Amino acid sequence: MVDGYLGSLTTEERMLLHLCDNNLPEGEWEAPSALTQAGISAAVHVQRKHVPRTIKRLEQRGDLTKSKRHVPGGKQRRQVYGLTPTGREKASALREKILAQMVNKQGQNIVLSELRKGGQATLDLLSHIDEGMNYNDSPVVSPVSNPEGVASLDAQAGEHLVRRLFARAWEDGKITRDEQYLLSEVVDFLGMHPERVRRLSDEARKDQKASPPEEIYRDMLRQAMIDGELVDDEIALLETVRIAYGFDRLTHDKLLEEAKHSPLVSEKVLTYKSTLSTAMNDGIITSDEGAMLATLRETLGISDAQHASLIAELRDNIK
Repeated sequence: MVDGYLGSLTTEERMLLHLCDNNLPEGEWEAPSALTQAGISAAVHVQRKHVPRTIKRLEQRGDLTKSKRHVPGGKQRRQVYGLTPTGREKASALREKILAQMVNKQGQNIVLSELRKGGQATLDLLSHIDEGMNYNDSPVVSPVSNPEGVASLDAQAGEHLVRRLFARAWEDGKITRDEQYLLSEVVDFLGMHPERVRRLSDEARKDQKASPPEEIYRDMLRQAMIDGELVDDEIALLETVRIAYGFDRLTHDKLLEEAKHSPLVSEKVLTYKSTLSTAMNDGIITSDEGAMLATLRETLGISDAQHASLIAELRDNIK
């Protein structure tokens, strides 16, 4: 779930705005990390899991182009994305419409575009606007690609995973080279800022309530399969984790079957999803609806991570 004005935009709209501000260089062999799936995921405040489906929709509409480029800090070329002329036209029109809106800053109504600092990304500016169209000096929500700030509930699911992996790694009081490699793969997959990672590491080291590796891996499988399929990047990451934990194929198959038979979607989750869908019919969750949903989550035992995943799933299904 994304708080503030950003929460009223679909994942697709946020992606268009992000790519509008970050051009894919033509005829160059290098591209910025902001144009990878991890960079896009971090910028638009959704789990990496939900990015490929939105990308596919934009590609099918002819709004998106892709190519493989070298990304600074990477060893191999990675898939990066940019807007086609049609996609740029749509994104520019959306940006102009949003920036023409009036917001309240310290009691004064101001056109949003006047608050934009030189070179400031549109999504960064919008992160300061709350649901009531009031400007806040500090961001209402911060992407995981930023070192500080409270991440959206959807992004917190990734933080929770990284914290559990660090807790496991710190169990013997040190992090080995193999553990460093595994963690760097997960962090790179999520597009997380190094300073945010360091904070999660410190928190895990002080806590050190490590989960068994089988439990962590099973939960990763369940998260990855929340929409019923595993995408290529998830398969690659899971393979890295499997090897790092020393699981053979039989163990993987056993945990995969367990994950399939204990999915994240239960009867209680389905009940909550139905209520959540009704609340989102008008595209935004009001404060009253939010309070009601919070009570329902507590009654049904729905975690914040499950809530965030359902929010992203419902918003991704908006055409």
